[in-house]
Amino acid sequence: MVGSQPVSTLDVLQFSIFAGVLGAAFVSAIWLIRQRARIAAENLELRARLAELSSALGRSEALLNLKDQRTVVWSGGEESPSIVGDLPVGSGAPEERSAFLAFGRWMTPRSASTMDRAVEALRKTGETFDFPVETRSGTLLEAQGRKAAQYTAVRFISLSAAQQERAQLKVEQQDFQAERDSLRGLLDTLDMPFWLRDRAGRLSWANRAFVGAVDGSDIETVRREGMEFLPAAAREEIANRHRDSGDVFRQSVTAVVRGERRVFNVTDFAGASGSAGIASDISEMETIRREYESTVRSHSDTLDQLTTAVAIFDENQKLRFFNQSFQKLWNLDTPFLESAPENALVLDRLRSDGTLAEQPEWRRWKEGLLSAYRSVKPQEHWWHLPDGRTIRVIANPQPKGGVTWVFENLTEKFDLESRYNAAMRVQGETLDNLAEGVAVFGSDGRLKLSNPAFQKLWNLPDLLVTPGAHIADIRTVCETLVRDNPWSSFVASVTGFDDERRNEHGQAELINGTVLSHATIHLPNGQVMITFVDMTDSVNVERALKEKNDALQKADKLKNDFVQHVSYELRSPLTNIIGFTELLGLPETGPLTQRQSEYVEHIGSSSSVLLTVVNDILDLATVDAGIMELEIGEVRVGETVETAASLVAERLREHEIALDIEMEDTALIFHADENRVRQVLFNLLSNAANYAPEGSTIRLSARWQDDAVEFRVHDDGPGMAPDVLETIFKRFEPRVNGGRRRGAGLGLSIVKSFVELHGGSVHIDTGEGRGTTVTCRFPSAPKQARAAAE
Repeated sequence: MVGSQPVSTLDVLQFSIFAGVLGAAFVSAIWLIRQRARIAAENLELRARLAELSSALGRSEALLNLKDQRTVVWSGGEESPSIVGDLPVGSGAPEERSAFLAFGRWMTPRSASTMDRAVEALRKTGETFDFPVETRSGTLLEAQGRKAAQYTAVRFISLSAAQQERAQLKVEQQDFQAERDSLRGLLDTLDMPFWLRDRAGRLSWANRAFVGAVDGSDIETVRREGMEFLPAAAREEIANRHRDSGDVFRQSVTAVVRGERRVFNVTDFAGASGSAGIASDISEMETIRREYESTVRSHSDTLDQLTTAVAIFDENQKLRFFNQSFQKLWNLDTPFLESAPENALVLDRLRSDGTLAEQPEWRRWKEGLLSAYRSVKPQEHWWHLPDGRTIRVIANPQPKGGVTWVFENLTEKFDLESRYNAAMRVQGETLDNLAEGVAVFGSDGRLKLSNPAFQKLWNLPDLLVTPGAHIADIRTVCETLVRDNPWSSFVASVTGFDDERRNEHGQAELINGTVLSHATIHLPNGQVMITFVDMTDSVNVERALKEKNDALQKADKLKNDFVQHVSYELRSPLTNIIGFTELLGLPETGPLTQRQSEYVEHIGSSSSVLLTVVNDILDLATVDAGIMELEIGEVRVGETVETAASLVAERLREHEIALDIEMEDTALIFHADENRVRQVLFNLLSNAANYAPEGSTIRLSARWQDDAVEFRVHDDGPGMAPDVLETIFKRFEPRVNGGRRRGAGLGLSIVKSFVELHGGSVHIDTGEGRGTTVTCRFPSAPKQARAAAE
């Protein structure tokens, strides 16, 4: 280029950099201007937003600081919350922050527990809540829990009157719901079936025990299928009871559960909206009750058979059981004992009856005795009764507070012990003074005891009669003194070589002529007693007595044969004589002179007397032969006495003797042989008429005494001497002894034989100068006829 400088590459590069920097500066300026404008607009917007937030914060703070609410706010993960706002003074909420967060201090336990759980769930899981809480002063507050992104807040709001009432109802509903859940939970754990029914009687709810009892899977299945626990008859009876009276149904019902028949105690209550029932299984209880009742009856029957007196009083000291031995021991009447008297009353009754011994301080003694009801250990007492009995009293306290009294009569035991000790002393003295030799050996063959007579009879040295001497040594000495040696048998019995333990008796003769009767007696304790009696004199006397007895038996047989032969031979002609005598006295036979009539009358009376003697002899012979049989029947005492009296009336009239008959009951009846009773009375009256003085009175009485009929005949005769009385019942022993005539001596023998044949007895009370009284006792009904004693 002409007239200019040339442009280099460096210049171009510098110019380019300058132009770029200038452009960038220009662009930056433009961006800055625009950015500043945008920031200014954002600042204006932020100031407006800040003003809105400030206004909202003011409003929030105003709301939070109201007097009817308080808010607790947790920010992020902080544990210490912020508390704003106030609650009314009367609400019961504390002002202090730490005290306010301790809900259990100012809320009821239920509300505090609910609040703690709700706050914990809100902070961890964000579970909101809204429910009323109750302070300890009774004020209700509305508690609301909410959670935001960074904050967790719980607000407590004071409620108005309407809200209070609604909250109260809500609290009550919660309480009812909690109680319902608790009750259902409890009922569901019971092993007793429980059920609820609606007004129509349909099952509305049941516990698991009910479901299991009907073999159901769950309650819905049980309700849907109508599965019932109780039988239809029981359900109908429950429904009828509620419909008729609305009363509570209580009754034992039998039901089949799991294939087994069980007994349940059912209680069903009907309300306005339905009914509720529960069943308690008492099968085991019923079994135990039956076993208990059976055991009690068994124990009662057992105690009733004991000879020891037993009385059981309950915790109220009332008599609940007594056995027969108790009633017999104290002689108390049954109505008094069955009235369940108190123990103190029983003691007072025994004292008033004079059964118990008088105590110096009765009240203190009785209180000490009744202290057994407050004791835990048995007590023992000894009572010495006024009648001489000794009673051991044991008071055994029962677990339920009662006392079992045991009365053991030890009188006989003490008496037996005393008598045993006395008997042992007497036995020792008796053995030492017995003429009979006694030796007792043990099972080991050694001598236990002996008396001096044993040593003397066998002439033994002192060494062989001391306790411990062996029977073999005694045998060695004794067998040389006896002809027929019995000591081998003695040794076998003592040492047990015999096959059987049986008592043995025998007789041995010594070389010196002494005859010993020996007896081997086995004692219960395993010992053996051997006795020896010197029978030398007795053997000699026995031989003489046998010879005399043989002679007497022959003479007695000869006498009986003669009496029977003569009696039978005399009866026939006597009967003819009496018959012809009566025939001669009849007017049809022909007239008799006065002297002839007197002779005929004397012949008749003498023949009758002789016939009576013959009949008596035959009766006695029949009794002796043991072949007489009584014809037992009803005997009317009045008629029998009159008949017997009529038989002796002529004799009494002849001697002007009166007969006075005394009977308590003329219709008295007993069982006997009427003919023999009449014969006994006739002989008694005849005997009395023979000895009674002329002009006197014979007294005949009949009465009932001690289950027997007693006849008594008394005369005022001279009485009997003792020697006469000893032979009065012997036959053929006639004694005038002041009597008018002698007889055959059979009258009282006949009386004694016939009375004893009936099982009765005869007693004579007599004496010189006081007459004679003969008493005969006949049993009301003889059990068996027996031979009369001669």
